Amino acid sequence: MAHATALTYQTSEAAKRLDRRRHSRVPVNLLGRFMLEDRREYPCQVIDMSPGGAALVAPVSARIGERVIAYLDHIGRVEGEVVREIEGGFAVRINATARKRDKLANVLTWLANRDILNLPEDRRHERFTPKNPITKIVLPDGRSYKCRLVDVSLSGASLKTDVRPELGISIDIGKMRARIVRHTEDGIAVEFANIQNRDLLERHIS
Repeated sequence: MAHATALTYQTSEAAKRLDRRRHSRVPVNLLGRFMLEDRREYPCQVIDMSPGGAALVAPVSARIGERVIAYLDHIGRVEGEVVREIEGGFAVRINATARKRDKLANVLTWLANRDILNLPEDRRHERFTPKNPITKIVLPDGRSYKCRLVDVSLSGASLKTDVRPELGISIDIGKMRARIVRHTEDGIAVEFANIQNRDLLERHIS
């Protein structure tokens, strides 16, 4: 009986730790825009975030309970409702599926690690513009889109495109395999599955 009680306690503590990890706030500095229920849009800055909520600094206030849709750098589209006022803005509770929350947790972990490692924008390698900047991306469902390479490094690339696939999914760029790591003003940024050498990169990406 004592063993069963101890096991139950350990399981409960593990669940609590998991819950804290999934909802722990990460200090961030993310810019974006948000829309209130009256469809007015405003710029914002997220100062901390978890898979379950975010604190936004904004030029206008929002009433508690109001629905908010935000488009944030690195994160993409999030929906939620205002739960409290903070100095210079408000806090929202994010409404998302468990799968979406897991993806958000992964992005927040990446952002936190990037800051710890002092890798601004993850630019670990020199960037260049390929001789032929026109390429094609292919999504997991087979849809393909023509796009333009803004710049490329041995570890990743920035692309100008009208489509904004989900963060974290794998796509093909030319003959290259890559993962979408953030959304940009004009398109997406990706990280290659493997570090490339420049000659192969030039041949395979366009």
